[in-house]
Amino acid sequence: MSQDEQFTVLVNIEDQYATVPVSWPVPEGWRSAGFEGTREECTRYVDGQWTDMRPASLRRAMDGDPHGVTP
Repeated sequence: MSQDEQFTVLVNIEDQYATVPVSWPVPEGWRSAGFEGTREECTRYVDGQWTDMRPASLRRAMDGDPHGVTP
Protein backbone atom coordinates (compact mmCIF):
# COMPACT_ATOMS: atom_id res chain seq x y z
CA MET A 1 0.00 0.00 0.00
CA SER A 2 1.49 3.33 -1.00
CA GLN A 3 1.43 6.46 1.17
CA ASP A 4 -0.75 8.30 -1.32
CA GLU A 5 -3.23 5.50 -2.01
CA GLN A 6 -6.77 6.86 -1.93
CA PHE A 7 -9.42 5.45 0.38
CA THR A 8 -13.16 5.80 0.62
CA VAL A 9 -15.42 5.76 3.66
CA LEU A 10 -18.26 3.26 3.75
CA VAL A 11 -21.22 3.00 6.12
CA ASN A 12 -23.67 0.15 6.70
CA ILE A 13 -27.31 -0.01 7.79
CA GLU A 14 -26.22 -0.02 11.45
CA ASP A 15 -24.32 3.28 10.92
CA GLN A 16 -20.97 1.54 11.35
CA TYR A 17 -18.08 2.94 9.33
CA ALA A 18 -15.17 1.42 7.43
CA THR A 19 -12.37 2.77 5.26
CA VAL A 20 -11.26 0.79 2.24
CA PRO A 21 -9.09 1.48 -0.81
CA VAL A 22 -11.11 3.14 -3.58
CA SER A 23 -10.06 0.30 -5.88
CA TRP A 24 -12.05 -2.22 -3.81
CA PRO A 25 -15.67 -2.97 -4.72
CA VAL A 26 -18.26 -1.83 -2.20
CA PRO A 27 -19.33 -4.95 -0.26
CA GLU A 28 -22.97 -5.94 -0.05
CA GLY A 29 -24.69 -4.18 2.83
CA TRP A 30 -22.42 -1.14 2.66
CA ARG A 31 -22.72 2.19 0.83
CA SER A 32 -20.47 5.16 0.24
CA ALA A 33 -20.48 7.80 2.94
CA GLY A 34 -19.44 10.32 0.27
CA PHE A 35 -15.88 10.92 1.46
CA GLU A 36 -12.57 9.95 -0.14
CA GLY A 37 -8.99 10.82 0.71
CA THR A 38 -5.84 9.43 2.23
CA ARG A 39 -6.13 6.82 4.96
CA GLU A 40 -5.44 9.52 7.55
CA GLU A 41 -8.06 11.90 6.09
CA CYS A 42 -10.66 9.13 6.03
CA THR A 43 -9.83 8.16 9.60
CA ARG A 44 -10.29 11.78 10.74
CA TYR A 45 -13.61 11.94 8.88
CA VAL A 46 -14.84 8.72 10.53
CA ASP A 47 -13.70 9.96 13.95
CA GLY A 48 -15.84 13.07 13.45
CA GLN A 49 -18.91 11.18 12.22
CA TRP A 50 -18.96 7.96 14.23
CA THR A 51 -19.29 9.38 17.71
CA ASP A 52 -21.63 6.71 19.09
CA MET A 53 -20.21 3.22 18.59
CA ARG A 54 -23.48 1.45 19.35
CA PRO A 55 -25.20 -0.11 16.33
CA ALA A 56 -28.19 1.94 15.11
CA SER A 57 -30.66 -0.80 16.10
CA LEU A 58 -29.36 -0.79 19.68
CA ARG A 59 -29.59 3.02 19.87
CA ARG A 60 -33.20 2.86 18.68
CA ALA A 61 -34.06 0.12 21.19
CA MET A 62 -32.48 2.07 24.05
CA ASP A 63 -34.50 5.12 22.98
CA GLY A 64 -37.73 3.09 23.33
CA ASP A 65 -38.31 2.15 19.67
CA PRO A 66 -39.93 -1.32 19.75
CA HIS A 67 -38.50 -2.02 16.28
CA GLY A 68 -34.94 -1.26 17.36
CA VAL A 69 -33.72 -4.81 17.98
CA THR A 70 -35.33 -7.97 16.70
CA PRO A 71 -35.14 -11.14 18.82
